[in-house]
Amino acid sequence: MSNVQDQIDKIEAEMARTQKNKATNYHLGTLKAKLAKLRSELLNGPGGKSAGSKDAGRGFDVTKSGDTRIGLVGFPSVGKSTLLTTLTGTRSEAAAYEFTTLTCIPGTMKYKGARIQVLDLPGIIEGAAEGKGRGRQVISTARTCNLILVVLDAGKPLTHKKIIEAELFSFGIRINQVPPNIKIVKKEAGGIGYQEMTPQTKGMNAEVCRMVLKEFKISCAEVILREDVTVDQFIDVIEGNRAYIPVLYVFNKIDSITIEELDILDQMPNYVPISSRDEWNLDELMEEIWNKCNMLRIYTKPKGQIPDYDEPVILHSAKNPSVEEFCNRIHKSLMNSFSHAWVWGRSAKHQPQRVGKDHELMDEDVVQIVKKAG
Repeated sequence: MSNVQDQIDKIEAEMARTQKNKATNYHLGTLKAKLAKLRSELLNGPGGKSAGSKDAGRGFDVTKSGDTRIGLVGFPSVGKSTLLTTLTGTRSEAAAYEFTTLTCIPGTMKYKGARIQVLDLPGIIEGAAEGKGRGRQVISTARTCNLILVVLDAGKPLTHKKIIEAELFSFGIRINQVPPNIKIVKKEAGGIGYQEMTPQTKGMNAEVCRMVLKEFKISCAEVILREDVTVDQFIDVIEGNRAYIPVLYVFNKIDSITIEELDILDQMPNYVPISSRDEWNLDELMEEIWNKCNMLRIYTKPKGQIPDYDEPVILHSAKNPSVEEFCNRIHKSLMNSFSHAWVWGRSAKHQPQRVGKDHELMDEDVVQIVKKAG
């Protein structure tokens, strides 16, 4: 593995030396493709995705429970265990020395009727993606989360944020991104077909596309770019094992910094300042978690009874979910006997409204499902 790491270091050094312009696009694209293959080999063993030892990238065995799962990732001794205890009431060992938490500690909290599982993961260090300090297990578990909270010490340098971002990126986690709109269809014959639906300004062209595909031993494929993308995004789609996860930066221990320093931090996107020890600003943190996970509450109403406002059905959707998605969330077989639904709430034109499976629901709607007769 050290030989692979040496090759990675050499390629990264060459990329750092190379000027970025139109003339070097082809060369940089080749280096990026080689780098992606070597990183995949480093993480999974020779041969890529399916090779390597059985437990090479296995996370901690924690049963998924609740409506959504969030993971606390950060350096040792930034207050992750204290935050877990404050949010969920679960006791996680906290002390004034580093690496107090040595395994994954789960806890559950309730917010707006949703049960949210919170995982307190052991502190990671630089080089975690290569396996240092159980880092590979930590990041493997983070890949299973709906949201990652990167917990940082407000009194420590901001370079810690960059290091954690680099470790997550190396392990195939793309933070606060959506999958690029690229279609790649492999063929038996016919060579490489390349189409741009949008002008490419970030380095992609037919020549770079063919070179990257050649590096991944793909000789016949149809490639359609439906948005302006970088070479890195194109490589991500080829590898097909990236996790696109929203991230919130939680700056803990704000009780130890000045107002002026807090104003500087305030310019950062996707950030929430808190003090888990003094329980400052936890309400804003909970609201940001809710918004980042795109959670919606839909209440069920049995026929002839009042709606169940205590246990809403929680849906995750960036856009308004349909009645069909709501039914599938309850049980996959429900749509087989579905006739129509009655809906009360903001999405209904009148109260109640009879709707079909394609009707789009909104937050806090009340739904009554009517099954087919017989």
